[in-house]
Amino acid sequence: MKNEMKKTMGLASAMAAVIGGVIGSGIFFKPQAMYTLTGGAPGIAMIAWIVTGIVCIFAAMTFAEIAILIPETGGIPVYLEKIFGKKVGFLAGWMQIILFYPAMVSALAVATAQQASLYTSEHLMIPIAVGVVAIIAFLNMLGSKVGSMVQIVSTIGKLIPIFIIMAFGFAKGQQTGGIMSPVIGDHLNPVTVMGQLMIAVLFAFEGWTNVGAIAGEMKNPAKDLPKAIVGGVSIITAIYLVINIAYLKVLPAEQLKDIAAPAAAVAQALFGNMGGAFISVGIMVSTFGACNAFVLGGSRIVYMLAGNGDLPGSERLGKLNKNGVPGGGIAFIATIGALYAVSGQFNMLTDLAVFSSWTFYTLTFAGVIRYRIKEPDLERTYKVPLYPVIPVIAILSGVFVLVNQLLFAGPAARMLSIASLAVTFLGLPVYIAMQKRKAAGAEEAEANGSENREAVKATR
Repeated sequence: MKNEMKKTMGLASAMAAVIGGVIGSGIFFKPQAMYTLTGGAPGIAMIAWIVTGIVCIFAAMTFAEIAILIPETGGIPVYLEKIFGKKVGFLAGWMQIILFYPAMVSALAVATAQQASLYTSEHLMIPIAVGVVAIIAFLNMLGSKVGSMVQIVSTIGKLIPIFIIMAFGFAKGQQTGGIMSPVIGDHLNPVTVMGQLMIAVLFAFEGWTNVGAIAGEMKNPAKDLPKAIVGGVSIITAIYLVINIAYLKVLPAEQLKDIAAPAAAVAQALFGNMGGAFISVGIMVSTFGACNAFVLGGSRIVYMLAGNGDLPGSERLGKLNKNGVPGGGIAFIATIGALYAVSGQFNMLTDLAVFSSWTFYTLTFAGVIRYRIKEPDLERTYKVPLYPVIPVIAILSGVFVLVNQLLFAGPAARMLSIASLAVTFLGLPVYIAMQKRKAAGAEEAEANGSENREAVKATR
């Protein structure tokens, strides 16, 4: 039987992977961190939502061109391998399976557990987080249709409380404070703050590239992939802007900066204790679905790398289980994610994920330009509009975020970013070792083949 992924996903599943994977915990938790950065001023935070939303739309438009040209399971590692060579592609995949996907899975599991612990005990938060990862891994083991169904159901479930908050926030909100003023707190550097705000907002947008990782399972990627990526990110941007305005119509930014779960607090202000409890359930549904999307996407990266023989244990990790999904890859991402979840550090995990991922996102945007030069005669059923302006804006935005985090963020954020780069480059010795092992295996196979041929000749 051919060991390849089944093409079972249509536009609805792909769009759900984008929206469901992106709208997770960021919209519910990050406003608190953002208003802390701004000193309780809403203006620059709202500007950051708008600017980062536009950046992500431009990034999605750029990303879609290369994703359609190379509609294979694996996503960014596959794209970068074809554009910049196998070593760069491997490092992108290594970063994703060791840092990005496990960090996102663990952060979302921790967010789910934080809400659940409000009704149980704070001491149960870490066991619940690990349990969430285990449940999602089990569901994904049952097949891609099950994982996709979980995504669709959780996407619908999470949008209901979001739209309720937006509608009632505008209708019943009594807060008369400004939406755009004051712009920023006293004695704060707007450029540095904007860079830190973008890191926070980019986490809220994280996940739109997951659909690229599952392109090989889509029925019609050339038609559906740009709609899923660009359309999904545009819808998400609109939702984020409206719900943040709704928050500010109910509670001021000065108050929101001291509240860990702004959405639940706003719901409680609008509907009382029952409303807060209802939104808490919605948050758990949302983060659970987002966590599922990252297990789904991450496992396919493991499957791709192992299928190429680039990982230790590739023989096990590169196989599909009886349900036609990469069981070894699912277990790999879930295991590392569960280990990260033991830290219980939501913001640390999200910052780690965003910085590590945008290192290679930015390289992918540059790869679109390089691939236009390298393969000018390829038929492109989709081309990024206003080329090269939009790709250049996407590249410069990525560089700004990364440099700001490395040079101007606080000591803890800076060290986390440096550690992310160090772990990424630790993939080089792994790559070299696996290439040597494959070369040795090829030589041994050739030697055995030669011996067999000589033996056959001797018997004639």
